[in-house]
Amino acid sequence: MSAAAELVDVLVPTRNRPAALAVTLATLGSQDWPQLRIVIADQSDEDACAQGEVSAVLRWLRATGRAVEPFRRLPVRGMAEQRAFLLDQVRTRYCLFVDDDVILDPDLLTRLLAVIRAERCGFVGSALHGLSYLGRQRPAQEAIAFWDGPVTPETVRPGSAAWERHHLHSAANLFHVQARLGAHRASTRRYKVAWVGGCVLFDTAMLRAAGGFDFWRQLPSRHCGEDVLAQQRVMARYGGCAIFPSGAYHMELPTTVPERAVDAPYVLPLAPPEDAGMPG
Repeated sequence: MSAAAELVDVLVPTRNRPAALAVTLATLGSQDWPQLRIVIADQSDEDACAQGEVSAVLRWLRATGRAVEPFRRLPVRGMAEQRAFLLDQVRTRYCLFVDDDVILDPDLLTRLLAVIRAERCGFVGSALHGLSYLGRQRPAQEAIAFWDGPVTPETVRPGSAAWERHHLHSAANLFHVQARLGAHRASTRRYKVAWVGGCVLFDTAMLRAAGGFDFWRQLPSRHCGEDVLAQQRVMARYGGCAIFPSGAYHMELPTTVPERAVDAPYVLPLAPPEDAGMPG
């Protein structure tokens, strides 16, 4: 298979959001990257893929050449375990984690792949815009630090100066910065992050070498921040970044993870597991 036709596994965890899931899947099916295998891990109370809006999109995806593999995943053991399961299903060099409430520009996966191939880093994300906040400027949260050279490993811990980068991804802050700087998708730039929520392309071997989400066994089932910790472990070893402009939009639905007392990056160490090896 040529590089241009390289298969990418897309991983979608979902719970009790069939309408939003259908929209997310539709935007995945509209990607201009032709080779996708979409893996859905469903922890809904009722089978999401049996709901009318989702099953219709699944029929369309399969009829137009996108492979789809849905899994029912009960009982619920938390998001880290859900993501660990999805990572176990990956067969491809790169894997895209997408939340079930995200709208994607049609060229987004192509842009993410171009950057991760060029940088050879651990992940490249596309931060989510909350467009209900358009026009509500927050200048104190709009700082952005572009990578001028290659993306390199960084250690980001809670409370550090780099941790404050996460404010850029709140509300519509990033969208406002893009508008102010005249960003255009034809000229993608890379910038420094604390983490990226909702839409992240990983080098699969690097994510696994940094321990993936195997730390789920160290967390209670009710937790949050598992995506943050996994990214920060990858970033400490291999580097990570986000693309500017972004091409992902948040549906801004109520969270399906309401209990957030246990936040993974605050309760587990940043150091990767001792037995994790370097990717080949």
